[in-house]
Amino acid sequence: MKDGPVFPLRIFYDGSCSVCASEVERYGRKDRDGRLILVDISDPGFDPLPFGITLAEFMYQMHAIDQGGRVFRGVDAFWAIWQAFPSSTLIGLCGSLITLPLIHPVARLCYRMFASIRRFLPKRRNDCSGGSCRIGRE
Repeated sequence: MKDGPVFPLRIFYDGSCSVCASEVERYGRKDRDGRLILVDISDPGFDPLPFGITLAEFMYQMHAIDQGGRVFRGVDAFWAIWQAFPSSTLIGLCGSLITLPLIHPVARLCYRMFASIRRFLPKRRNDCSGGSCRIGRE
């Protein structure tokens, strides 16, 4: 991979996808230095226009945009996210491993397969839009 991202890094994720949301929100909870900004693209108020990326593109694969405007997509977005964590952690180690010549192409293929079935995964239920039902669950 090239140079790491310039933080903070905006992570664009589908909050209505239970798998996607739980993974990205886990990164957000572990981010102690404010290096990650989570942006839920399923929120009705989300406007993709300022980013020059269509909502369909955002929905197709994970996107992250750093402070310098560099766009990371798919597996490269995960690599950028993992750079926010020390290499001594499991997440940080993943950031190093994903760059290896044999692992990177396999990871890209696996991510493409995941992206193609993601729309069939269980959706998050929004039974309490006020958020009070989440108190004590984190």
